[in-house]
Amino acid sequence: MTITHYSFGKIVVNGNEYTADLIVFPDSVFTSWWRKQGHSLCMEDLAEVFKREIDILIVGTGAYEKMVVPESLIDELRSKGIETFVSDTEKAISLFNQFVQEGKKVAGAFHLTC
Repeated sequence: MTITHYSFGKIVVNGNEYTADLIVFPDSVFTSWWRKQGHSLCMEDLAEVFKREIDILIVGTGAYEKMVVPESLIDELRSKGIETFVSDTEKAISLFNQFVQEGKKVAGAFHLTC
């Protein structure tokens, strides 16, 4: 999977345009991603990630970084062997594409708006 475009509220993955938050894996896109607490990420929100063998999770927190990723969540992911990177969505997409090109087992959870 390659992400070729991102702008506020829109992302293009392998030529397909999406306008809602999603999780991108190296081989598929999970389009039904919705967070329990809206702008605060919790473990329950990542259930789809835990169904796969993922070593790296990239979290895009939105164009203006409004989505919160608690440090305790990052610690819990680390304890499960998942390295986590958190940044605004544009930077997160760049990092995701880099890891995919390197053949890493990576997932990208992207908040597309604020």
